[in-house]
Amino acid sequence: MKFFNKARRIKYLGFNDAWFVAVGIILLSFVTDFMFSRNSFARLPFFEATINWSVSLMFATTNWLIIRSILIVLRKKYPSLKDNKIRIPLFFLTIVLTVMIVDYMGNMLLGYIFNQSYNHPLRSRIVLPIILISTMTMAIYEAVYYYVLLKNSIREEEQAKRAIVQSQLDTLRNQAQPHFLFNTLNTLRDIIDQNTREEAKEFVNRLSEVFRFILEAGNANLIELREELKFAEAYIHIQKERFGDNLQLDWQVPEPAKNKMIIPMSLQLLLENAVKHNVISKSKPLVITVEAENGHLIVSNKIRPKSTQLPTTKLGLKNIESRYRLIANKEVEIHKENGSFTVKLPLLTATDQKHAYANPDY
Repeated sequence: MKFFNKARRIKYLGFNDAWFVAVGIILLSFVTDFMFSRNSFARLPFFEATINWSVSLMFATTNWLIIRSILIVLRKKYPSLKDNKIRIPLFFLTIVLTVMIVDYMGNMLLGYIFNQSYNHPLRSRIVLPIILISTMTMAIYEAVYYYVLLKNSIREEEQAKRAIVQSQLDTLRNQAQPHFLFNTLNTLRDIIDQNTREEAKEFVNRLSEVFRFILEAGNANLIELREELKFAEAYIHIQKERFGDNLQLDWQVPEPAKNKMIIPMSLQLLLENAVKHNVISKSKPLVITVEAENGHLIVSNKIRPKSTQLPTTKLGLKNIESRYRLIANKEVEIHKENGSFTVKLPLLTATDQKHAYANPDY
């Protein structure tokens, strides 16, 4: 039975409430007996008092289990903290309706069984405290659930922050690798020797843009695609000074798509992977296509692996996947087929970012 499914209880209630149900129903039954029958055990023989208390137990059990089931249904439909403003009013309304309906149907059943009326003249004054007690009891469920969600939100936010920092460090480490610095300085020397002063200044400016973006955008969860494209173009400008026309970029990103958002440094990491792992020569130029289609930024290139592959940990792709999952709950698509390597990055909006509730004042 679903009621006895421990995993289900923990998932939708935040804790294993078996003991809470048992103790709560018994306590609520005695409270109900006290209000309805003015404490049957204190003024009636034990047998009659037990019967009266059994009636209160029936009402308490029915109310509790029905309200609890409704709570689980609402939790499934409105699971997050931002849904509180919808779930909590609906839940309170169902508590009121449940107590009133159970009270009415229960008294009709008792009247039919014992052939007498159970319509207490002050029933409205009795039902109201039951509603209040039921609300207070169910508020414990809400408090536990809120605590669990808050704890998970804080943990996810901290994981996202760590992923962003890790990405920043990974990118800085990749850019600062000796071969990158060596090749960059050699390229700059050749430009100074063979080209104009203005071209050398342009190269240095592009190089500074790369490092400035890494330092400034590394702390953001999302940035506009147009900003990421500027960063990627600056990076490619540096690489083209090394490879010339052997490295070709086919940009197919329409202007409306540039207003969408993306995980910082994700495009640059994909371009860097393509440059790092593929042959780039006059006979085998590397063509990288960057296009926006169906809500995704698609980066693809033909696979032409180098004869001597550099060691890789695939941390770049894993980092991008982790950040998309933590920040926006979106999946990155990676395809390696028909001799091509393709990565699809979801294009986001500000509302796609998962809300953070780490602030204890929330």
